[in-house]
Amino acid sequence: MAESIVSFLLEQFVSITVQEAEQEIRLVVGVDEEVRKLEGNLQIIQVVLDDAEKRQLKEEAVKLWLKRLKDVSYEMDDVLDEWNTAMIKSEIEKQEKTESSPVLKKKVCSFIPSSSGCFSQFKKLGLHHDIAHKIKELSGNLDELHKESAGFGFGNYLNRDTEVVARPKTTSHIDVSRICGRDKERNELVSNLLGKCSHEEKSPRVISLIGMGGMGKTTLAQLAYNDVDVQAHFETLIWVCVSDPFDQIRVAKAIIESIERKSTKISELQNLLDRICDLIRGKKFFLVLDDVWSEIPNDWEPFKLAFQCGAQGSRILITTRKEGVAKMVNSAFTINLKLLNDEVCWLICSQMASVDKDDEQLGKLGRELANKCNGLPLAAKILGSVMSSQKSRQKWKNILDSNLWELEDVQKGVLGPLLFSYNELPSAIKQCFLYCANFPKDYLFSRNELVYQWMAQGYSGSKSNMEDMGERYFEKLVMHSFFQDFEKDDNDDDKIIRCKMHDMVHDFALSMTTNECFTIDVDKVLGIDWKSARHLTLKLTLKFNEETQFPVSIYNAKNLRTLFLQTSFFGTSSMVFSSDLFQHLTCLRSLNLKDSSFEKLPNEVGKLKHLRLLNLSDSFKITELPEMLCNLCNLQTLDISCCGEIKKLPQGMGKLIKLRHLITGHFSNLDRPFVALMLTEPFPKGIGRLSCLRTLEKFIIGGINNTEECKLGELKNLVHLKGSLEIGGLRNVTDVQEAENAQLKNKIHLRNLRLKFGGEAENRRGENDELVLNALEPHPELESLWISGYGGTGYPNWLMSLTILKKLELESWDNLEQLPPLGKLRFLESLSIGVSIV
Repeated sequence: MAESIVSFLLEQFVSITVQEAEQEIRLVVGVDEEVRKLEGNLQIIQVVLDDAEKRQLKEEAVKLWLKRLKDVSYEMDDVLDEWNTAMIKSEIEKQEKTESSPVLKKKVCSFIPSSSGCFSQFKKLGLHHDIAHKIKELSGNLDELHKESAGFGFGNYLNRDTEVVARPKTTSHIDVSRICGRDKERNELVSNLLGKCSHEEKSPRVISLIGMGGMGKTTLAQLAYNDVDVQAHFETLIWVCVSDPFDQIRVAKAIIESIERKSTKISELQNLLDRICDLIRGKKFFLVLDDVWSEIPNDWEPFKLAFQCGAQGSRILITTRKEGVAKMVNSAFTINLKLLNDEVCWLICSQMASVDKDDEQLGKLGRELANKCNGLPLAAKILGSVMSSQKSRQKWKNILDSNLWELEDVQKGVLGPLLFSYNELPSAIKQCFLYCANFPKDYLFSRNELVYQWMAQGYSGSKSNMEDMGERYFEKLVMHSFFQDFEKDDNDDDKIIRCKMHDMVHDFALSMTTNECFTIDVDKVLGIDWKSARHLTLKLTLKFNEETQFPVSIYNAKNLRTLFLQTSFFGTSSMVFSSDLFQHLTCLRSLNLKDSSFEKLPNEVGKLKHLRLLNLSDSFKITELPEMLCNLCNLQTLDISCCGEIKKLPQGMGKLIKLRHLITGHFSNLDRPFVALMLTEPFPKGIGRLSCLRTLEKFIIGGINNTEECKLGELKNLVHLKGSLEIGGLRNVTDVQEAENAQLKNKIHLRNLRLKFGGEAENRRGENDELVLNALEPHPELESLWISGYGGTGYPNWLMSLTILKKLELESWDNLEQLPPLGKLRFLESLSIGVSIV
């Protein structure tokens, strides 16, 4: 885990040294010397880290040494980030002064040398002195660690391969049709689901799958859920992952959302249960409650009564590790999953590793390895992934002969295969995997969410291609079977967009981040080692219909780099942030306030100078973003999707020059009616400075007479935009040159484009609309196009050049005289044409 931090730091030190050479600001004697010395020590320590991370499992002294190294590495990262932040702020000041008074700027700069623009000598001297002092202190600490490392006799790993293996063309995970060893249980389960109940038996009938972790309970439930006969037999099918703890409101919401295929705003348990009754009344339903832990009857009783509204013949399937759960729900039938035999484990391993059946020598070694899985399907799957990437007799023999199998915990179950799979990963990908421990068990990961979180922590590097690296890391973790339950892109069957992590894999990640990563309830914060805490998931239950203050005890977590807040709230409950909270958590890189019940984000959030990611999504009570938010010059991702009360962006958005993703959820959440109300006012001037932007789902143009609002031409420099973009307020464009300046044709990564002219039909300027639309020619590889409120009589001359267009919507084209020859668009799958209703 420490190795990727050290790699990142080396990159940063090289960057600082280059900056100093270019900018000639060595104002403090010895800074360059200390940087070089520190860089040398880092390179030497990096060589031994791979060996050290493996040996820490059995050697406490090595484990303590690694912990100290990580602490120093984190401190160094903060120091370097302070330096880079100062450089970014200097760049922003330079841009602002140039835009406001170019002549004055030229005169001032001719007299004052600068590091990056007009950075005064006093500022440079103070900053450089501070950095020099901190680097010298940290260099001494690293020196000591370097000397200690010599006493451990670490091996030389200079020549080890740390490159990421390219993703193979064949998929790495097992398709459900290839599940081995559960045919008997599968047939038995399906038979019970489809069988008739006696009239005396209460409906719905409850069936329980019981087995230890890694036994394949969820997989077997999925097989039954997707069975063709089962799908045809029931009117309504519902899948809910319950997990621990049993949150009644969350489970009730999940049931409703599974049926209605959209989110619900209902927050009272009784109202939720009433809604469930309405949805299943008189219908034969099949409900899967996966991963149930609670044996408390009061958790189950309200649902039991609601489920009786379903029709005779309904079924509920429970998966659990506990016999007590099956008794609590009064199961009519139970299936206890047994361990697989060694031959079936070998069959799973061989499928994962794609072993040639005629290779007897490799097969003999493989069978011996499969015997180490102790009959657990999950262990066999993970071990098969390791065998697949190391397919040679010698490498398999090395795994078989490893002393890791001698560890007591490894002999009990899935830990052995997990360790081998984990140890094979390059250091940066290890960091990405361990970061997943911050999310709750059974969390549905979004691929993009993971990549953006890794970027925020610096795990995928600091170069312009860090997203590409994050994508490759995700694929690598998929190949190693660390993820499951894949959801794929409808337009690309090979691309996974969402997934989950098995709870045993999650437990393993947590065990590898002891004293660094915490998931706790707010009333259990006492006793936490706040000094070592780097990542925190805090569970907070708001008081009924009251304001709840954020816990003050968290102020001690001064080294915290990640804060996830999980809130449960009732009625009109709300959360209030103390004004000094963010003055204490100054090291934060990632702040996740998703689905939080707060009305205002304090101005002090602008003090989080290291922050890369801010997630406010689904915080439906928040009405505005504070202007101080624009001081977050390192911010890469701002997620305000489904914050329906936010109507405008702060005026200083143009200062967020490192912003890569402004997520509004405009395209991905169209089933939520309140999303459409979001961001209705024109964007502020300066968006065009954000040349790093990859995601800009909505862009609203201001009026020509308002100099504080953005114009269409600001899109010119946003050449990296990808995915989807909606441009609103096109009725405000009077200068066709502005439309040409947008240079949409150069946005080669855009796939979905929405153009909104708006305005009343009688007030539309047909001729001007035609000129503007013709000037907004997109790249020919566009896949989806939506144009609304267009007042012209003819279609744009570039429309027929969109040769791979799949979806076309022309809404409120009241003056169109003739349709284009759409039959020539041979990939067109969906066409919608509408006019205004007067």
